Amino acid sequence: MGQQQLQQLSQELQEIQEQIEALQANVEELQQEKTEIDEAVEALETLETGSTVQVPLGGGAYLRATIEDIDEAIVDLGADYAAEFEQDDAVDALENKKDTVDDRIDEVNEEIAELESESEQLEQQAQQLQQQAMQQQMQQMGQGQQPDDE
Repeated sequence: MGQQQLQQLSQELQEIQEQIEALQANVEELQQEKTEIDEAVEALETLETGSTVQVPLGGGAYLRATIEDIDEAIVDLGADYAAEFEQDDAVDALENKKDTVDDRIDEVNEEIAELESESEQLEQQAQQLQQQAMQQQMQQMGQGQQPDDE
């Protein structure tokens, strides 16, 4: 029975580790999104009407373009919606978006911490089961040997 419990604990630990890895990948994606938002904010704060920028077309291709009006910035709001903002309002919208990303990063990190705590508890249970199994083996070995009565 102990071996069966160890296998079950091992499987649970593996599943938790996979969940932790997936959540850590999610945090990395969110950190990347945050970096992109910071870059957009910096661009909006430094660029002005008439500035020349490189616009990504995808596939690693870019075109040079001149900003006609910095107060016509379009910001993705999520859920396939975008809105046009003046320069300062676009920065505010991006900062709000960054705050939302920060909140999500905090939530995911809390989930990771909870899973790590659960994993530690399961590892302790597994160690206890292993120790009990070893003690039983030692007892059985001790009972199997009889002292010589010579």
